[in-house]
Amino acid sequence: MEEPAKEPFWKLGLVVWFTTGAWVGFFPIMPGTVGSLWGIPLAWWLSRFPIAAQLGFIAAAILIGIPLCTIAAKRIGRKDPGCIVWDEIATVPVTFLFVPAAQMSNGWVLLAGFVLHRVFDISKPPPARQLERLPDGLGIMIDDCVAGVYSCAVLHAALHFGIV
Repeated sequence: MEEPAKEPFWKLGLVVWFTTGAWVGFFPIMPGTVGSLWGIPLAWWLSRFPIAAQLGFIAAAILIGIPLCTIAAKRIGRKDPGCIVWDEIATVPVTFLFVPAAQMSNGWVLLAGFVLHRVFDISKPPPARQLERLPDGLGIMIDDCVAGVYSCAVLHAALHFGIV
């Protein structure tokens, strides 16, 4: 677990609270995976809206995340602290883009999408690892965007072929 540099995490302010998923990112075991869980109800909720609204919300969440993650990382004192989970929360819904709302009630679909997102986020296939090196919040957010796109493609292939 990555600890804040100077202060207890509860004293780091609202931006850190938000970007750590209401402190969930400070969970001692697999904080990225635990924090990603916030993305599941968000994706389910977004699936009830037209695709244009989903895309707009996701784009806004990612764009807002860039400066917020920059601020949070500086307050924590690390370039890309594992406790920042807004990148996972904001990009899990990318995995479920174009999945019909009716299928979003299927626990297997949710589980498959969640696992796929985590696999791609952890393994960081090209160009994710290279993009992660970008400065500040952009580097924090962009590799998870790639994970979301890859996991979306694989989830749709699995749905198409009846695997899920």
